[in-house]
Amino acid sequence: MSKYAKYEDVDKEQFQKDIEDAKEDIGAPTKEDFKHLIKLEKCGRGATILGFMIIFILSVLEINIEIGSFIFWIVALVSGVLIGIGNLSRWANVAHPILHGAYDKIEGIPARYKRKGFAKGIRRYIDWLDWIKPSAWAYEHNIMHHYHLGEDEDPDNVEMNVEFLRKSNMPMIFKYIFVFLLAATWKLTYYAPNTIRVLNNKERKKRNKEEIKNPEYGILTENGRELWKSSILPYALVKFLLIPMLFLPIGQEAMFNVFMVMVIAEVIANIHSFFVIVPNHSAEDIYRFEEPHKSQGEFYLRQIMGSVNYNTGSNFMDFGHGWLNYQIEHHIYPNLPLSQYQKVQPIIKEICKKHNIEYRQESVFKRLWMTVELMVGKTKLLRIKSI
Repeated sequence: MSKYAKYEDVDKEQFQKDIEDAKEDIGAPTKEDFKHLIKLEKCGRGATILGFMIIFILSVLEINIEIGSFIFWIVALVSGVLIGIGNLSRWANVAHPILHGAYDKIEGIPARYKRKGFAKGIRRYIDWLDWIKPSAWAYEHNIMHHYHLGEDEDPDNVEMNVEFLRKSNMPMIFKYIFVFLLAATWKLTYYAPNTIRVLNNKERKKRNKEEIKNPEYGILTENGRELWKSSILPYALVKFLLIPMLFLPIGQEAMFNVFMVMVIAEVIANIHSFFVIVPNHSAEDIYRFEEPHKSQGEFYLRQIMGSVNYNTGSNFMDFGHGWLNYQIEHHIYPNLPLSQYQKVQPIIKEICKKHNIEYRQESVFKRLWMTVELMVGKTKLLRIKSI
């Protein structure tokens, strides 16, 4: 028998009051919070620049590193790790809070750090160039995922999205291999098409057209054209063609070396982001909700019961997690500046203790393994109905 309060027994009105009072206590965003964002941005940009500098210096000095040699792969891996870290940081530490409007109310900051000015038009290539179309991700993530967490309407419901794998009769070893391949490519194979699908369905709904659940992504289809035009081509041409070609004046070998580093960096960025994003809401102790919430207090309760934190505390640790180790607090207050999550986290933990609500916080590695076990069908999410 659980030692925690039952879903229906939680005083949701008082719980709502406590949650909203906590936000009042930490105060409105300030210039200091914005300076914190700039530090994170510089760290991410710095990792990217350092990664390119390593391969550039070796190319300019004409150090003979043969493809396939041990030294080549060490250099390529170090460069790839740094560029991959910069890639994740640009998404998690910069694009994520800005697109939630975390800094919108801070006066006197550049428009590119506010939701309406970030990654718009040509600035996408400067602010956040990825496989994912910014406006599609903002709707898929900020609206559909955050306000339908754990429901069938949640486009990031892991259990639902890999149902085909969970029910498959393939040998278990191949299921694990599939999960690894998904993790290594998931921004292209999952996030880019899924965000396009969700955004296009929003537009179809406005035109009173039926939503498409399993769209085709061939170049001649509606979703396929949009995917190639706004997701695949902009990113692939810059990352895997334009950037390597910038090294062509040094030599063809340098150009190919950079191409290889970009591929390695892409795999690392995918695996790193999969590590810190997917386990946030997927394991046998996380809840799936069969009906929409009916009150704000119930909404807050679901954000805690449907989420898990990783280890938190230091700036170094939080940067490595993309600040997604504060997932519970983030789902309660999605538009907080990242620096404020460190302040509010112990408060939320105490509120959960007061209401006898389980507050999950464990190592990202443990949560990742629990997620993999869910994905291959060995475990399943818990179920709760609204009241």
